[in-house]
Parts: sequence; structure tokens; C-alpha cells
Amino acid sequence: MPSKALIIVDMLNDFIDEKGALDCGESAREIVPFIAQRLAAFRKNKDLVVYLQDAHDRNDKEFEKFPEHCVSGTWGSQIIQALSPMLGEKVVPKKRFSGFYGTDLENILARAGIAAVEVVGVCTSICVMDTVGGLANRDYSITVPLKGVADFDPEFHRFALKRMEKLYGAEVS
Repeated sequence: MPSKALIIVDMLNDFIDEKGALDCGESAREIVPFIAQRLAAFRKNKDLVVYLQDAHDRNDKEFEKFPEHCVSGTWGSQIIQALSPMLGEKVVPKKRFSGFYGTDLENILARAGIAAVEVVGVCTSICVMDTVGGLANRDYSITVPLKGVADFDPEFHRFALKRMEKLYGAEVS
């Protein structure tokens, strides 16, 4: 039974591909090889891999703040090909920033006996930080590798890293 989990946050076409509805830019594409390496290491160790997948309804209220993106069932909401899930890996659709809100993530981690979680993906200051906050509130040991997260806004990115380290106790390295 795995004791560690890798949570891959929103590495989806709409955020990573240049043609995506809410492209996070070159910094997001630059983290793909690092995430692929971490994914390979977790798979080799037979640790738990969980993908969080933004999956909105067409009329989602979030579209009042952001352009329409990651509509459930569309190309934009699909995980990028370079990080495709393998059989047995968990894909958790979510409609809000936190991977815990309205999802089964808490039960997935608990059933697997997870104690430590590494979190990678986009956007550092939104879905990554809110998910890390949820992990901290559940007393997980959390690692956020600098090479594995990216954001639209460099200032928000730096703030989120600092907040996750200082407030949530994540190891940011």
C-alpha cells in the first residue's frame, strides 16, 4: 500500500496548450518535463497518482471571473498527452479551486493510507495553493517542488509559494 501520493493539478489543454482558452504561458509548458519525471518516479515506486481535472459546466459562475475554460467533456478539459493517466491512476474532476471541494479526494487519500503528498501543476496561486491548504487542514506532510508549479502572474506565484511554506507548512524546494 502506498504511503505517498503525487497530486497533479490541472495540467490540462486549456491551461498548457498555446491554443488553450486560458493558456498559462511558457512557464507552464516548462514544468511539463519535470512533472513527467516525478510521475515516472511515483509510478516506479507504485505510489498513488491523482490527477485533479478542472471540469466546469457551460454556465459556471467562475466564468464571471475567468474566460470560459475546461468545460467538462471538451478538449480543453483533457489532461495533456505528455502526462496521460495510466490504468488505475485516479482522475478527480473538480468544479472549484480546491481539489477537495465537492470531490472524493479526501476519501481517495484516506483509503490509500497516504501520509505525504507532493503537489505539482497550475496555477500556483489558485488551484495548487487552495488544494495545498486543504491538505494542510488534514495534517498531510506536503512538498511543493519549485520546478513543478507555474502561474499566470509571477508576483502571485511568489506569494503563493511563500504562503504555502509559511502558513501551510509545505516544504517548498
